Amino acid sequence: MTPPATRPVVSLLLLALTFVGANAQNLAASKHDAPPFHDYKGVRIGMTANDARKVLGKPVDTSDTEDFYTVSDHETAQLYYDSNHKVFAIAVTYLGPTAPEPKSVLGTDADRKNDGSLYKLIRFPKAGYWVSYMRTAGDSPTTKVTIQKIQ
Repeated sequence: MTPPATRPVVSLLLLALTFVGANAQNLAASKHDAPPFHDYKGVRIGMTANDARKVLGKPVDTSDTEDFYTVSDHETAQLYYDSNHKVFAIAVTYLGPTAPEPKSVLGTDADRKNDGSLYKLIRFPKAGYWVSYMRTAGDSPTTKVTIQKIQ
């Protein structure tokens, strides 16, 4: 049995541990409210096509439902529009070693396959979209980062 003089200390210690544990869980939950990759160069899910074009400039190819941008020899981007001409998906393709790492996109590491390729999709219901990261295997991989509105 715990001596009466140490009961307040033990109670405070248990209370502190409970508080720290609860805060750690809250931090983990808030960490998954939205990923680090929540926009592409300022273009976000829900933005109008006109506003997205103002941010990224003139696309190489355009339509009512999709715009295609060649950012560089190693980076392209596609914006997809819904029937209201609002962005519902963004797909960015990186060729070679210029791609961001999974943790900077997803907030966590991607799953590594036996061949060395990477893949992970995480849903962020509070943000209203999901984000995926896919990298092919090999010395000059292709990486595709996609963000799409949860329908």
